[in-house]
Amino acid sequence: MRAMDWLESFVFTFVPLFIVIDALGNLAFVLTLSEGLTPHNKRQLVNLSIATAVALGVAFLFLGRFILNVLGISVGAFAIAGGSVLLVLSIYYMVTGRMVEADTKEMVAVVPIGTPLLMGPATITTLLLLATQFPIYIVLISLILNLIIAWVIFRFGTYIAAILGRGGLTAVSKVFSLLLAAIAVSMIISGLQMLGMDIGQ
Repeated sequence: MRAMDWLESFVFTFVPLFIVIDALGNLAFVLTLSEGLTPHNKRQLVNLSIATAVALGVAFLFLGRFILNVLGISVGAFAIAGGSVLLVLSIYYMVTGRMVEADTKEMVAVVPIGTPLLMGPATITTLLLLATQFPIYIVLISLILNLIIAWVIFRFGTYIAAILGRGGLTAVSKVFSLLLAAIAVSMIISGLQMLGMDIGQ
């Protein structure tokens, strides 16, 4: 693979994952959850959350193609279905301010942050779709880099929140949700084209 092709594939896998993981958008939630914890416990919370997301993401990434083959689902059909799911989730996020429902009384590092906030339906759908369109190793690199970025954001979240403010974090998250909607529409169009429909970009 030529350097330019590799760079293009990397960008097309990194950006959608960066948007759906939405570490900045989830930062306010993490700060609220970790309020009152000692610095040591905060580090443990962040580390466990990221470890959970990595484990789930890698599992779905490598099993994705196998699942599609077993179920006899074409890439085009999955692109349409996946794009539709992402579109609904992005609209829901713009309206409600959250990607999924979560019971704040049951919040722990593994369940609400690791999944479904970091590795939820939108991220899993995006991973499965990217794995059908790009080499898995490139998608894996993009996933790991995004989760490293999420770790840095959560780890130094107090300083970031002080700079952006809660309003700034919300604004950034809303922009990401709009970009996710645009990506979802693009996926649907690509899926229709894969199924032989002549649709202009």
